[in-house]
Amino acid sequence: MIRVAVVDDHTLVREGLTFVLNAHPDITVVAQCASGEELLAQALDGIDVILLDLYMPGMDGLETLRRIGTVTKTLMLTTVGRDRDIRQALSLGAGGFVLKDSTGSELASAVRAVHCGMTVISPVAATSLSIHHPVLTPRERDVLAMLGRGLSNRDIASELGLAERTVKVHVGNVLAKLGVPSRTQAALKADAILNN
Repeated sequence: MIRVAVVDDHTLVREGLTFVLNAHPDITVVAQCASGEELLAQALDGIDVILLDLYMPGMDGLETLRRIGTVTKTLMLTTVGRDRDIRQALSLGAGGFVLKDSTGSELASAVRAVHCGMTVISPVAATSLSIHHPVLTPRERDVLAMLGRGLSNRDIASELGLAERTVKVHVGNVLAKLGVPSRTQAALKADAILNN
């Protein structure tokens, strides 16, 4: 069971997210907080994933994330994110970004992926980031380097000691962050991105 804390300053949003997530048998919301301060006043050791609103009055999502550190996996929640804030959150250890207009299934999938240590970024945020310079996790950089060498998912999985399904998720994240539709186009960009 994945234990989630929902942090958002709007009651209706918190209750809606809780309802949506609790509809999935492998996810349970164990805390609802109206602010970063309220979250930090709790013991975080019983929480697997924090769903954290990026823009809140008082202590915003970035400051809350800074104080949490990487002890608990965090998925940022926003209606729209500025590139600078998205990059800063990722550098602070956020496991990704999901938009508030996502479907319940997309949200649950994002929570599961972040819980497994993967990076999840909504296509809108990924496209925005890729206009400038994509932010890739170290594992995504490894995968991109191997795409540049023309390796298949099976070969990448073998070299990195990962499940092929996990590699497929990483490849999908890389394609989204680079804003390209295919492995071939990602491979063409690999040198320029990895040597920057």
